[in-house]
Amino acid sequence: MHSIVEVVSRNLDFSQNKPLKILVYEAFRKTIILGDIPAGARINEKELADALNISRTPIRYALRELVSEQLVEHVPKIGIVVKGISIKDAYEIYDIRKSLDTLATIKAMNKMTEEDFSRLKALLIEGEQLNQENRVDELLQNFSDFNAFIYEKSQMLRLKSIVLELQSYLVYFRDLSIRSSKRRSTALEEHWLIYRGMKTKDEAQITMLTHEHLDHSLQFILAEMERQEID
Repeated sequence: MHSIVEVVSRNLDFSQNKPLKILVYEAFRKTIILGDIPAGARINEKELADALNISRTPIRYALRELVSEQLVEHVPKIGIVVKGISIKDAYEIYDIRKSLDTLATIKAMNKMTEEDFSRLKALLIEGEQLNQENRVDELLQNFSDFNAFIYEKSQMLRLKSIVLELQSYLVYFRDLSIRSSKRRSTALEEHWLIYRGMKTKDEAQITMLTHEHLDHSLQFILAEMERQEID
């Protein structure tokens, strides 16, 4: 139990102005999605409450929410067991990403100025440098910045809020794929193609490039999940 307490504690941010039950839920959700609590692990709410020095009420709330999201399940005579992310989850999230990313990219490219395109290009150049120097953690952030910039320039606030709900999943999948030098080099090339497609403002091309980029990422992730026996 000590290891579960430790990893959940790392993601438990009491500085946020949110109810305790929400903070506990978000900490659990992030920890499970990132794979820091392995599938099959049992969660004991009493031991967690004692170790975290909080009541069992917010933990119960968090676990109920996680059951509804199918990240954990209640197993008779055993208790709450972590399910984690399945291959089915990966397919669903990437289908959602295809729709959202395509919409955001088309909206952004039609609103971006030459200065915006220069900033986007600068991110790509920075990514190339980070990749050459094998600075993987910084490259992960660069990829996140590239996507965040496009969503910002789409000027669709509700779209951004939907993506935030998926953020933990997206971080997990991005980390899983970008750790591979082969995949991150290919992903960089695909980002360049998307950038050039945005400059020509060709919606059909952007749709095709975005879908191909995410399909390639999904296939890599599915192979990696099968290798790690996540499902």
